[in-house]
Amino acid sequence: MTDTGGQGPVLCTIVPPHVLDRLAQHGDSALAAPARRTLEHDALQRTRRRLTTVIGAPGAVAADAGTGRPRRTVYDAGHRQNLPGSKVRGEGDDPGQDASVNRAYAGLGATFELYLTAYGRDSIDGEGLPLDASVHYDDHYDNAFWNGEQMVFGDGDGEIFLDFTIPVDVIGHELTHGVTQYTANLAYFGQSGALNESISDVFGSLIKQYALGQTAGDADWLIGSGLLAPGVNGKGLRSMKEPGSAYDDPTLGKDPQPGTMDGYVRTGRDNGGVHINSGIPNRSFYLVATALGGSAWERAGQIWYDVLTGGELRSEASFADFAKLTVAAARARYRQGEEQEAVLKAWEAVGVPTT
Repeated sequence: MTDTGGQGPVLCTIVPPHVLDRLAQHGDSALAAPARRTLEHDALQRTRRRLTTVIGAPGAVAADAGTGRPRRTVYDAGHRQNLPGSKVRGEGDDPGQDASVNRAYAGLGATFELYLTAYGRDSIDGEGLPLDASVHYDDHYDNAFWNGEQMVFGDGDGEIFLDFTIPVDVIGHELTHGVTQYTANLAYFGQSGALNESISDVFGSLIKQYALGQTAGDADWLIGSGLLAPGVNGKGLRSMKEPGSAYDDPTLGKDPQPGTMDGYVRTGRDNGGVHINSGIPNRSFYLVATALGGSAWERAGQIWYDVLTGGELRSEASFADFAKLTVAAARARYRQGEEQEAVLKAWEAVGVPTT
């Protein structure tokens, strides 16, 4: 755990509060009760994270740190809130009968592999940090989160959300909050918070694309595809390709994400709309990746990674700050070629200035 730039790690959940707020108000208690319980839980966890930031937490010790090999441990929380729970699978162990355990183990591995292979990063802290995860957390828990030390997955309520280990991009998204924690440590409010969320969406999507062997043109650019139950009218939690189109459902409502600054949402909820306005930098990355083609984790992903880890990204950066750094990173790595041109055009398309 770090405290870069005066900011501490925060609790980052994959399902936005505005989605759970709507579910919590539903007339059917089968839908409302799990959402209310999840909201109450998440509020408590955020308080605990702030306390941990103040008093400190014991750091993980990696016996194999720096070896370029993952050290995964998956636990079963047994539908309780006590973490981590009972150990059910360690590094190198054969798959068991529990699909949630196997998916969590595989997702931790896919995330480790993408960061190591594409960017030479040894685990999320760059120094071989062990990757721990707990499945079957709480009762009908409608979320997944990185708590600053480990991954945690709920089973979902079965009516709106399915098991949160199903989409590998959800695992990649949450672990990338850990990467951000150890690098730029973007403040979780307003535009810097939306950048924090967007970076997790970007690398979560890249991890899925890498695991599936997809090009930028092949990818669906959805976050959380497969997470919504069959009766829900939606494709996932967010669309990087078309922000605002992920779902339109009587129970969930309409996806509120804007794709350009013209639709930027000013709100005091959700830490200043971090899960909503992240659609703007998300679409910018999608435009860069598809303009360059090929494997999105290569040139487009490399530019974003260079900015995240380069040391110049302020913890309270705005969209414009981030955009300018991506232009500079593209020029530094690829000179004034198609990469820089793609970055300039993408930010222009979403209405974020680069000069």
